Amino acid sequence: MLKDSKAFSSFSVNDLQKARDFYSRTLGLDVREDSMGLNLRIGGADAVFIYPKPDHVPATFTVLNFVVSNVDESVAQLTSKGVRFEQYNLPEFKTDAKGIARGNGGPTIAWFKDPAGNIISVIENRR
Repeated sequence: MLKDSKAFSSFSVNDLQKARDFYSRTLGLDVREDSMGLNLRIGGADAVFIYPKPDHVPATFTVLNFVVSNVDESVAQLTSKGVRFEQYNLPEFKTDAKGIARGNGGPTIAWFKDPAGNIISVIENRR
């Protein structure tokens, strides 16, 4: 029934202008605004919709993953633009000083937050 339907992801923010600046200026994405919110054009298509919500509460999980060829390079570039990467120091899961998780039984990945506190990642393509 839905296999031929076009789908998109969405999440909320508390300040649409801060989100627009972050996603367009800091992350360098093609951001288009309409009367309901922001459309992030990723890979040439409207893949993500961001909408304002006055009582926004950040998700406690990753809302958006960017597949990159090299996490170290992406972290360095984003850090130079002021992005702060999350640090985790759990017994079963740790990040290094740059905020990159390596060899934890999963992919090489690093997490950061947008101005609304939503969790985003850069994750290394394993191919």
